[in-house]
Amino acid sequence: MQGDKKTVYFVGSGPGDPELITLKAKRLVEQADVIIYSGSLFNPKNLEYARKDAELHDAALIDREKIYQILRDSALAGKLAVRFHDGDPALFSTIREQIDKLEADGIACKVVPGVTAILGAAADLKLELTLPGITQTLIITRAELRTPVPEREAISELAKHGATMAFYLSVHLIGDVVKELLKGGVYTEQTPAAVVYRATWEDEKIIKGTLGDIAEKTKKERIIKTALIIVGDVIAPKKYEHAKVYDAGFTHGYRKAEEGSNKQKLQTTT
Repeated sequence: MQGDKKTVYFVGSGPGDPELITLKAKRLVEQADVIIYSGSLFNPKNLEYARKDAELHDAALIDREKIYQILRDSALAGKLAVRFHDGDPALFSTIREQIDKLEADGIACKVVPGVTAILGAAADLKLELTLPGITQTLIITRAELRTPVPEREAISELAKHGATMAFYLSVHLIGDVVKELLKGGVYTEQTPAAVVYRATWEDEKIIKGTLGDIAEKTKKERIIKTALIIVGDVIAPKKYEHAKVYDAGFTHGYRKAEEGSNKQKLQTTT
């Protein structure tokens, strides 16, 4: 795969572990003339793939207008520009505003997905975020602070679904998050919860508990940033159903059901 000149690529760098960068992202970094990366959350080891003569900029040290100017000028000069975003560019990344402005200038933009932090955290927790008999829904959101949240998406409203919930950019407000979750009336103080600090990094820290104690446990560890909050029974399920697609009594396009084997199995954990 060759990166196109006069194109800005918005590339996901993954959650932290440099081996979780995609092959496509790695090739683009190897070819890039200009790279802007989010230094505050980005693993600098990913820059080891860059050419020695590549122009590097830490986005944490410049404002949005400067970032835009660098990307615009690079593309117009016929250079291959990469805007590195931690995790996946589709979540809490500001790519929409950047792409709109660049495309208004006639500059082509492409997005390369990355592994987002909730997936890295789930892997290290060995979680199945959508577990048969528990929930088939994952809600990804954040607590309201500087960025407003629509009233219909208030934490207490989303909590009424009882699904697995993941909170980005919210661990410093974990006490408020817990109160709003309980206000929804479905989760209880016994609902399992976890906080994952710097998911997949070498200094990753995992805190497990319930909504009754997770805030206190997190505060004792002095974790106030760069962490995910995960809530739901999938963290510590007491029982769950086996997936029907692999059940001997289930017919699908590749296999016919075996006669007399149509009972749904239930897995119980201890």
